[in-house]
Amino acid sequence: MTIAKQGLKVAVIGGGSSYTPELVEGLIKRYEEMPIRELWLVDIEEGRHKLEIVGKLAERMVERANLPIDVHLTLDRREAIAGADFVTTQMRVGLLEARRRDEHIPIKHGVIGQETTGPGGMFKALRTVPVILDICRDIEELAPNAWMLNFTNPAGIVTEAVLKHSKVKTVGLCNSPINFQKYLASQYGVTEREALPEFVGINHLHWITAAYVNGEDKLQEMIGGGKDYSASNVTAFDWDPEFLRSLGALPTYYLRYFYMTDTMYAEMKQSMEKDGTRADVVSRVEEELFELYKDVNLKEKPKQLEKRGGAFYSEAAVNLMHSLYTNRQDIQTLNVRNGGIIDFLPEDASIEVNCVVTAQGPIPLPLKRVPEHIKGLLHAVKTYESLTIEAAVTGDRGVALQAMVHHPLVPSVSVAQTLLGEMLEANKKYLPNFF
Repeated sequence: MTIAKQGLKVAVIGGGSSYTPELVEGLIKRYEEMPIRELWLVDIEEGRHKLEIVGKLAERMVERANLPIDVHLTLDRREAIAGADFVTTQMRVGLLEARRRDEHIPIKHGVIGQETTGPGGMFKALRTVPVILDICRDIEELAPNAWMLNFTNPAGIVTEAVLKHSKVKTVGLCNSPINFQKYLASQYGVTEREALPEFVGINHLHWITAAYVNGEDKLQEMIGGGKDYSASNVTAFDWDPEFLRSLGALPTYYLRYFYMTDTMYAEMKQSMEKDGTRADVVSRVEEELFELYKDVNLKEKPKQLEKRGGAFYSEAAVNLMHSLYTNRQDIQTLNVRNGGIIDFLPEDASIEVNCVVTAQGPIPLPLKRVPEHIKGLLHAVKTYESLTIEAAVTGDRGVALQAMVHHPLVPSVSVAQTLLGEMLEANKKYLPNFF
């Protein structure tokens, strides 16, 4: 891509997010190789208060680094996007209250209530896809050469919607792969560049089928341990060693919702009755973070941000931005168009695999091995995702019902109908297509 000599313009949609200080930290660290001229933090009226708090912290961080980056805070998305080189999206349509409903309503009906999978993930997608496509229309008009880096959840569905319904150059990303790469490096005492896992699957539904440490595959050794790897915000449950050996791969921790459904549901139901669901916990963590961010003496990302659960999302985003800008041609795990890499999924599906990142965009790498026994679940969830995108774009309740029914975590048509009706009504404000 051609970048003006005077530096880059970066627009952050959802700039009032608690993750933004990590993104700012990454941009500051990479400034010499990737000079940012303008950083625009955008939010909506309901997020104005958080935007102002985060924006002032961003200004203090830039001032402390003594860099000529102009930080702009705005509620005018088009102003921020105009002429941008990169647009990152990290937003939550309906705010944390919508997430809370996504988690609570399914649990009440005996179904996993989770932000990115099952009925909760479906409704997050239904709210988000139309807004993302609206943003894409602005990018097509005002910044046609920009890259859109999406880590708005559910990242795979959102990325696929953009690939199918816009001309915007987009890549989706998640913190799960970078977390595992860090975990692999720490387990073997090597640098992250010396650790290379192979990921097979889609966002939040991938399996690690190789774990190279300085070229030697350590996967079987890791499987022999039978230990779970997890994010800082996820309760650890050990995998059954016999199951892992016969699987021949390490599942991402999100696969516990499918492989340990009864255990995960019981844990969620107990949490909801005791301390609330993850949305309630996140709400409390965010209150603590924003109190920290208000401190005029704070001029760096606080350590407590790692408790938020999205640790390293922003590091992944900055790594991707840097590689696209410098044509670094390194390997990153990204959400991209399938194009035949996983031959039993549609070519226009979004998949999450290792890619070589060039200035022209990520090039997905061929997969060494796709275990036969993961194909059914992968195909089923991808079918649900594609139906969800169609429902989000058309507002067709029949398609939405098919998406809900065909999600493996929904036990019956009657439960699907009950959930669909109740969750549509609860989200009416954010789903004009359906009303």
